[in-house]
Amino acid sequence: MEHVIETRRLTKYYGSKCVVNNLDLRIPRGSVYGFLGRNGTGKSTTIKMLLGLVHPTRGSAFVLGENAAELSPDARGRIAYLAEGHPIYRWMTIRDAVRFTRAFHRQWNQPLLDQILDHFELSPKQKIRRLSHGQRAQVSLALAVAPDPEVLILDDPTIGLDTVVRRDFLESLIQIIQRQGRTILFSSHILSDVERVADRIGILVDGVLRVDCPTEKFKQRVRKIVLGFAGEPPEFPACPGLVSSRTVGTDLELIVVDYGDEHQRLAESLEPSSIEVVDLNLEEAFIEYTRGPRRRLPIFAGEESDDQSIGNQGAA
Repeated sequence: MEHVIETRRLTKYYGSKCVVNNLDLRIPRGSVYGFLGRNGTGKSTTIKMLLGLVHPTRGSAFVLGENAAELSPDARGRIAYLAEGHPIYRWMTIRDAVRFTRAFHRQWNQPLLDQILDHFELSPKQKIRRLSHGQRAQVSLALAVAPDPEVLILDDPTIGLDTVVRRDFLESLIQIIQRQGRTILFSSHILSDVERVADRIGILVDGVLRVDCPTEKFKQRVRKIVLGFAGEPPEFPACPGLVSSRTVGTDLELIVVDYGDEHQRLAESLEPSSIEVVDLNLEEAFIEYTRGPRRRLPIFAGEESDDQSIGNQGAA
């Protein structure tokens, strides 16, 4: 399997604070990878190291087979980066922005750019400063994909967009994804967006990659278990796979990775009046997983196998 993006024990300190901790990440060609984590977990720092904008304290990152800290002009021309906020010179027209951006690229797909602008009903004569935030995002997307990049790195591209514009943006992104061989790293705080487009996700917690697996597998493996009681619920015993336990009225709510026979036996030993296993969507599973006690979070991250066992491992 060819990995378009790969990191090896990638680590970044700012002073004494470790923001990315021994990150081993491998993203295969053609994958749409959702890169997730709460604020301050190291996502943007990782992306900047992949682009060569920030140098690691130790470890290394490779994009398209080249060291990210020393990317050649050819490799940079095959990578597109769409940043949060969509910075474009506001005194320009859209046509000016196209000419300016095109000057930095050897390859340029003008019909594709025209198609995207036409889809969003944007005229090349329009001034950037007169566009809405959503329209600037649409122009940024068009400029990012016009060079026909092999790798598209998106850092919270839909933040601040209203629901309709965001949906239109994503539908256009999905069409772009379908172009053969394109690899996308998609970081976003809007988990419903990620769930629609990503076939695989990685989750950083305190700079450590705790999850690296197909999106559907993560949703299947993280479950909420609700135990009903007549009075105050008892404590649930510590066990492998238990992420968190909390009392809600007379219910005991558990978040468990790989709920199985042993968890069922422990639940029944408490003699609840009811046991309900609840499926979670990606946003619910992410929230429940990342707000648990972080030092004993179950890890499911691996290079090739998605079926490896889960252990209660701490940060490296």
